[in-house]
Amino acid sequence: MNILIFEFATATGVQDPSITAEGRAMLEGLLLDLQDMGVDYLVSEDVSGINGGSCRPITIGKDLGHWLDGEIQNYDACLPIAPEEDYMLYHLTRKIEDKGVKVIGSNSNAVMTCSNKFKTYKHFKNNSNIIKTEKVVFNHLEEYKNLKGYKKIFHEHSKMVVKPADGVSCSGVQVIKSFEELLEAVVTIKRLTNLPYFLLQDFVEGTPASVSLLSNGKTALPLSLNSQKVGLNNGKLAYNGGTVPLEHKLSEKAKDIAKRAVESVEGLRGYMGVDMILGEDAYIVEINSRLTTPYTALRKILNFNLGKAIINSVNGKLPPKVVLDGTLTLKKEGNHLKLKDVIT
Repeated sequence: MNILIFEFATATGVQDPSITAEGRAMLEGLLLDLQDMGVDYLVSEDVSGINGGSCRPITIGKDLGHWLDGEIQNYDACLPIAPEEDYMLYHLTRKIEDKGVKVIGSNSNAVMTCSNKFKTYKHFKNNSNIIKTEKVVFNHLEEYKNLKGYKKIFHEHSKMVVKPADGVSCSGVQVIKSFEELLEAVVTIKRLTNLPYFLLQDFVEGTPASVSLLSNGKTALPLSLNSQKVGLNNGKLAYNGGTVPLEHKLSEKAKDIAKRAVESVEGLRGYMGVDMILGEDAYIVEINSRLTTPYTALRKILNFNLGKAIINSVNGKLPPKVVLDGTLTLKKEGNHLKLKDVIT
């Protein structure tokens, strides 16, 4: 099979370390997992130092979408790694599909369901394990007076979470305690999204976590529960790393909830992560229909080659057994994502 891989930040030359550290680490891990399969990968002419093993780099100097339009049909399959922000992953997945190339991952319909966080909420709103979320329509900053109806919500809740509906990681996510903070948060969100609305979510106290899974499109297989180290600075959240795996009293329940959630979304295939809050119960925050940062640790401690298992899962075959040997922490340091063994 003639396979192409690309990661959005390294293929387009993004220079923001908060984005490139994780993207580069995921790309390099995937390439090393698949280096004996002779895959090609895209890299911007502005990016150097990618460790792709024996995989063949293709340097591009033009727009990623333009390159795909002209060249993607030369491949049998493509594995894209891209953010949900501005529906980037959806549009890239749709482009690959439209060219008749197999996507090593979820189909575009499933990607759309997971990219728009309100669509995700509507899909699961009858599930008691989804955090209550409200869509707030807001086209222009001048319409702030329309938000006055939300003043009373802070009489019932001491904290709320406000976020873009199409955000990635913790981008634009803020914990607010007053109506005045809501107005300030909206200004930030409008800079990050083109959507005419944002999301207001109940604040749930607990441990930020995620479940990593593989799916063949029908059956999902949980790989691990992971902690998420999320920092809070002036109400704004930022992802700084985590631990893989996480031992928690709700581990098995969280994995089961994540498994059933993934299986309920038609078209989810390959690798994905389900973000959760572990409090009095395990609550779903969102589903990421793509490679996520814990992949970089899991590939080192699983009892099988995770990159090849992703391809196999899309082709219908899941690993018979999951065994994790060790625990790793992940920490972002400048342009790099560092992994460190946890001694127990």
